[in-house]
Amino acid sequence: MLIRKASAEEMRKLWGNDYSFTFHFFYDRIASGNAVFWTVDDGDELIGELYAFLNLDDRDFADGKDRAYLCAFRIRRQYRGQGLGTRLMEQALADLKDRGFKTVTIGVNKDEPENIRLYERLGFFERVKECHYDPCGLDEKDQPEYDEEGWWLLARQL
Repeated sequence: MLIRKASAEEMRKLWGNDYSFTFHFFYDRIASGNAVFWTVDDGDELIGELYAFLNLDDRDFADGKDRAYLCAFRIRRQYRGQGLGTRLMEQALADLKDRGFKTVTIGVNKDEPENIRLYERLGFFERVKECHYDPCGLDEKDQPEYDEEGWWLLARQL
């Protein structure tokens, strides 16, 4: 398994026929250098993904200098439990630290105890705020999607 940075074109291939506003948001920011896309590569197949947005309108998430926002952290189900997610996250955190970022944020649903435990194990202890809008998930009007239940924005220091 190889953990590496991937291109916007590889993201397009991974996401398939999803040409939503969210897809374009991710793609455009990777292509412009305002986001980094890491993947776990198993030969010719991408089996995991993690994105870092370096600068967003909501500075609690990412401010372009000291704080970056991680999202869409996924490992295909059949590959979970092998430490690949931890290795992927550790590589992304090391890269962001090398870029000069001091804090990293990540979102987690309040009703996902397994993910909360994983993020705490990875050092995300600080609850920055409760969120109802995802700055990277856009609706059909190209606006941040509203989540009635809400979720937490967590942070950790690098």
